Amino acid sequence: MKTIELQSFADSQEIRMMKRLVLIFVAIAAFFFFSAPASADADIATGAKVFSANCAACHNGGMNVVNAAKNLKLETLKQYGMDSQEAIITQVMNGKNGMPPFKGRLSQDQIESVAAYVLDRANSGWK
Repeated sequence: MKTIELQSFADSQEIRMMKRLVLIFVAIAAFFFFSAPASADADIATGAKVFSANCAACHNGGMNVVNAAKNLKLETLKQYGMDSQEAIITQVMNGKNGMPPFKGRLSQDQIESVAAYVLDRANSGWK
């Protein structure tokens, strides 16, 4: 009788463990599903507004009024290793040479959105 009770207890422990694992898996899946970033269109639309308000004075149409050789055209971004969202985010946050840093002036979401916008515009030839 004791053997059956112990086996039954072990089975119920196993079932509880499986239920916990399933619950953890569902929670992790829900976290990733509901915390997915907004669509690229929303980021680009926000980025366009941020760019217009903060960047267009020097970079209107993908140009650079401070240093014409370092414009935002795709070929130039590639030449200087700036053709990724991460590189543009770093540049916008920290600034460099004549470009001021925007960390603290813009939120992280705004910086990520403007980087998405710049890449989108560069890929379309700023048209």
